[in-house]
Amino acid sequence: VQLVESGGGIMQPGGSLRLSCAASGFLFSSYDLSWVRQGPGKEPEWVSSVYTSGRAPYYADSVQGRFTIARDNAKSTLYLQMNNLKPEDTALYYCARGGYAPTFAVPPRTGQGTQVTVSS
Repeated sequence: VQLVESGGGIMQPGGSLRLSCAASGFLFSSYDLSWVRQGPGKEPEWVSSVYTSGRAPYYADSVQGRFTIARDNAKSTLYLQMNNLKPEDTALYYCARGGYAPTFAVPPRTGQGTQVTVSS
């Protein structure tokens, strides 16, 4: 199983970024998938999840209305469109297999992640 994140960078508040996660080594289309982030000095937190069941994607309250998760099963790639970025979005972002549920632990990082820094 390999998950390779890309697309991070340094942005000013209000800017946009699109993160990508290229997956290999498993049947991509069969898995719920998530983006997770870990800010400086913070615990990892769920950001967004997309489900194979067709249920509505999950978004953390802090990103609702600004971030959009998407998947391309043909390319085995997961995306996170991030708009109206805020300084508090600064974090290392990574993708993971599995979707958010209230009782589920935040999945660990298995790839290198991609750093997003929002600063004026």
